[in-house]
Amino acid sequence: MSDTLGPLVIAHRGACGYRPEHTLDGYQLAVDLGADFLEIDLQLTRDGALVARHDAELSASTDVAERPEFAHRRRRGLVDGRELTGWFVDDFTLDEVRSLYARERIPRLRPANQAYDGRLRVPTFDEIITLAVEAGRRRGRPVGLYPELKHPTYYAERGLSAEDALMAALLAFRLERAGIPVFVQSYEPSVLRRLAARTSVPLVQLVDITGRPFDWERAEDGRRFVDLLTPTGLREVASYATVLGAHKSLVVPRDPEGRLGHPGRLVSDAHDLGMAVHAWTFRNENSFLPADRRRGREAAGHGDALGEFGVFFGAGVDGVITDHPDTAVAARDQAFGARSRRSLLSDASSPARPIETSSTGMATSRPDRPSTS
Repeated sequence: MSDTLGPLVIAHRGACGYRPEHTLDGYQLAVDLGADFLEIDLQLTRDGALVARHDAELSASTDVAERPEFAHRRRRGLVDGRELTGWFVDDFTLDEVRSLYARERIPRLRPANQAYDGRLRVPTFDEIITLAVEAGRRRGRPVGLYPELKHPTYYAERGLSAEDALMAALLAFRLERAGIPVFVQSYEPSVLRRLAARTSVPLVQLVDITGRPFDWERAEDGRRFVDLLTPTGLREVASYATVLGAHKSLVVPRDPEGRLGHPGRLVSDAHDLGMAVHAWTFRNENSFLPADRRRGREAAGHGDALGEFGVFFGAGVDGVITDHPDTAVAARDQAFGARSRRSLLSDASSPARPIETSSTGMATSRPDRPSTS
């Protein structure tokens, strides 16, 4: 089994800095750019199939609004307490969703991705698993899967079980026997607790900087995400999850001017409890970078993402979730060197040790790197 370098590079919705998110082309490109894991947001169709979409509402990322045969499906609905108007994935069968074409969700920041609008279909979870298995065989190192169960309480209230569908898919492909590493992530503690009783797959408790899990809201539990980060909260998370999936500002906060500050104690506190920390989400565009890492005035311009990664690697994170996996791989190689290796399977969910790194400049382009202009 081949090894990987330093912290895991987890391709967020594929290589969605270069292709519309959640497309097979984007996932294949992520593998080609060196990603260790493919992050997949999973939604449920009306007939209980898992498909890859970030939002339960389809119009932001597909051509559904331009399809006259689906005009009558437009409605108002509540998803995790938020009122939305549009087309909802659980009103569509699998065959209907598969007939839709993906489109770039943030064209203002990624205009080049619009060239792929109307060319790439919405994939199923099964199709992405197949891609990962075959791609891992070709490159001689496994491609891991990092699915997120989106809105499990919402779907349960509509008679659909996200966890049952996930377990069925994982069992059908016999991924453990095939040596394919898997992490399962969710914001909702209740679904992770139920999964912990059903599987030994490592679980990831996602934690945002504001708000609270929707299952807690439904149960009238007054706690918020911040309560998961107290000593008591972290111990509770460690009882069912292997990884803390933290918004990156919880790891390295920003100052009032939006510049990167100093790492807090979250990584060391999680490591003390035996949990790894995976930080999200890293992107190259100035719009998403801290103020001291931006270059130029254009929101869509690329700044010093390498330098931002260096700070987080120095803080000891065990994985990074990124729209630009090639940048993360380059930063990891620069920080850890080609000889600093650890096993993808045996150590993927184990805490790493912080390193000393320095800030770096912009990455130089490579012949195999997609154009970002």
